[in-house]
Amino acid sequence: MEARRLPARSARRRRVILLGWTLASVALVVRAFQLQVLEWEEWRARAAQQQRKTLEVPAPRGAILDRDGVALALSHEIYRVAVAPRELEDAEGAAALLVDVLGLGRTEALRATRSQRPWVVLPGLHSPAVRERLVGITGFHFERALRRFYAHGDLARALLGDVDAGGAGVGGIEQEFDAVLRGRPGQEVVARDANGRPIPGESWLIREPQRGKDVVLTLDLDLQEIGHQALEEAIVATGAAGGDLLITEPWSGEILALVSLRADGRRSLSAINAPYEPGSTLKPFTVATLLAEGLAALQDSVYAEGGVWTVGTRAIRDVHPYGSLTVADALRVSSNIGIAKAAAVLPPGVHYQHLRDLGFGSPTGIGLPGESAGTLRRPRDWSAYSTSSLAIGYEIAVTPVQMVMAYGALANGGVLVEPRIVREVLDELGRPQQRLAPRVVRRALPASVAGEVSALLVDVVEAGTGKEAALATFSVAGKTGTSRYHGSGHYERGSYQASFVGFFPADAPQLVVFVKLDRPTGVYYGGMTAAPVTRATLEAALAARRAPLDRRALALAAANPPPRQRDGQRIRFASVRRAAVPEREAEAEALAAAVGEGDAAGVAVPDVAGLPVRVAVRRLHALGFRVAWPRSGPIVGTEPAAGQRVTAGAVVLLLVGDRNDG
Repeated sequence: MEARRLPARSARRRRVILLGWTLASVALVVRAFQLQVLEWEEWRARAAQQQRKTLEVPAPRGAILDRDGVALALSHEIYRVAVAPRELEDAEGAAALLVDVLGLGRTEALRATRSQRPWVVLPGLHSPAVRERLVGITGFHFERALRRFYAHGDLARALLGDVDAGGAGVGGIEQEFDAVLRGRPGQEVVARDANGRPIPGESWLIREPQRGKDVVLTLDLDLQEIGHQALEEAIVATGAAGGDLLITEPWSGEILALVSLRADGRRSLSAINAPYEPGSTLKPFTVATLLAEGLAALQDSVYAEGGVWTVGTRAIRDVHPYGSLTVADALRVSSNIGIAKAAAVLPPGVHYQHLRDLGFGSPTGIGLPGESAGTLRRPRDWSAYSTSSLAIGYEIAVTPVQMVMAYGALANGGVLVEPRIVREVLDELGRPQQRLAPRVVRRALPASVAGEVSALLVDVVEAGTGKEAALATFSVAGKTGTSRYHGSGHYERGSYQASFVGFFPADAPQLVVFVKLDRPTGVYYGGMTAAPVTRATLEAALAARRAPLDRRALALAAANPPPRQRDGQRIRFASVRRAAVPEREAEAEALAAAVGEGDAAGVAVPDVAGLPVRVAVRRLHALGFRVAWPRSGPIVGTEPAAGQRVTAGAVVLLLVGDRNDG
C-alpha cells in the first residue's frame, strides 16, 4: 500500500511544480509583453530621462562701459577640463600636456591619465587659450562656464555691484539693470552616468544663449581714477573714517565720478545712501532763498554778536568773533550767527518749499538701489529753533548726490536736473537701443539769484574759507562746510564731517565737485581738509588728456577772464569780457598746449624719489600720467624711470622701498 502511495504523491508534487513553472512563465511573458509592447514608449522615455537631462546654458552678461566705451565689467568664458583615460591614445603624452598646459605636477597628471575611472575632472578653471591648446585631442573634454570680471579692480566696485553664484546682479548697476544685462539663457542636453553625473563631452546644444545688452555709464574712467586716488590719499592724510567724492556736469546732470570709500576697506555707496547734516555748505541756499523772496539784499547788515548769540536756551557760535557784517560777508566768512539772523525773517513754509525745490528731502532718481531721501521735516514739526538751525545746515540730512545736484543748479543758472549715471543701452550688436536723455526737474532758483550767489562763492574761494580750493589759472566757486557728526542717536563729541562743494570755471562751469571726509582727526575744518582735495582733483582733471572738458573754452577763459567788480560789499561778474590782447592770446595758446593733446614725443617722467606719495601723485597727475603703487612706503623711483619720455596718459608705477631703507 505504501509503495503505491509514494509514486502518487510524487506525481502530484511534480504536477504542482509544473503548474507553478507554467504560471510563472505565463506571467513573465505577459509582463514582457506589457513592458515591451504596451508600455514601451513610457519606459523608453523614463530611460532617456535618466540618461539625459536638459540644462540651462547661462547667457553672457552684457558689459558695463564708461562713457568712452572702456570696459568696467565683462563676462569671460572659462572652462573645466576633464580627461577620459580609456579614450586616450597616449597616456604618457597626455600627462605631459597636462603638465605643460595646466601646470599640474607630473604625479598628479599621470594619476589622472592612468585612472580606472571613466573620466577625471581636473582641478581649476581655465581660460579659452587653454582650451584652444587641448581641443581636438582625443580623451580631453571641456565644460564651459562664465565668470564676471571687473577690469579695474576695486575702482567703482560699490557702484558697479556684483553677481552672485546664480548669475543675478547684487547691488549697484548690476542689480538695477539686471534684466538688461543678464540676456536670455540657452538650453543643452547632457548625458548622465548611472549615478546621475554629467558625462564630459556628451552634450548637445539645442538653443543658443542670447547675450545680454551693454550698459554705458556717464562715468569717465580718468576722473573716477583721479577722484579715487585723491580721496584715498586724503583719508590717509587726515585719519578720516571714510569719505565721498563726486564730479558732475551741471548742465546735463551726468555723474562723471562717484567715489565712496571707507578707511577699513569696506565697499560703500554712502554718496547715495548715507545722509549727513551739511552744515555751512547749505548756507548759500539760505542766502539764495532770501534774495529770491526779496526778504534781504546782499548789502544788508547783520550784527554777529562778537561770536556768540543766545537764542532761548541755545547758543549759536562762530569760529571767529565778528561785529557788523553784510549778508554777503556773512556768507564769505561763513558766520553762523550772521546767516541765522538774516534767515529769521523767512516764513517756515517758504523756507521749506525752497529746500524742497532744491531737491532736499526726496530721492534724486539717480537709478541705483538703496538711495536715501534724506530728512527734511515739514514746518508743522519744526521747533522755535528750526529756522536758525536749517539756515546753517542743521536739522536736515542730505545725501552727497543731493548736495552736488543742488550746487549744479547754482552753476547752471538755477535749474535742478536729475542726476544721470547711465547714458544708453546697447543691443547685442553694439547699436544704441535706448538713450537716457538729461531731464530737468524744475527751476529751483531765478537765474539772477543763481548768478549773484555764484559770484559770492568765488569770493569764498579767493578771500574766504575756501582758499585751499583755489586754482592759479581758473576761478573756482565753492563753499566749505564743517558739521558735527551725528551717530547712534546723538552727536559724537569731537567728531566732525568736513566738506567742500564747488564748480569751475566759475563764470562758465563745466564741472561740479563735491568732497566730504567723515570724522577727520586733528584739523577737521572743511577749508583745511576737503578744499585741498578739490584743488588736487581739478588740477589732475586739467592734466588728464581724455577728461570730458571743453579745452578750447578753458583756454579762452584763462586768456580772457571776466572782470569782477565790487559794488559796496557785493561782488559780481561784469557782463562784458575784456578784449583779447596779444599777451593773453599767447597765454591762451600756451594753456591750450598744456591741456591739449600734448607733445607727440611724449612727456618726460619727473624724478619723484624721496617725495611723499601725495606730492608725487599730484606732480605726475599734473603732467597727465596715471599713477599706481603696490603699497605704502618711501618712493625710491618710478617705472618708467625718471627722464624717460612716454605718452601722456600712460601709467607710471611708483617703486616703493621698505620703511627702514636708508
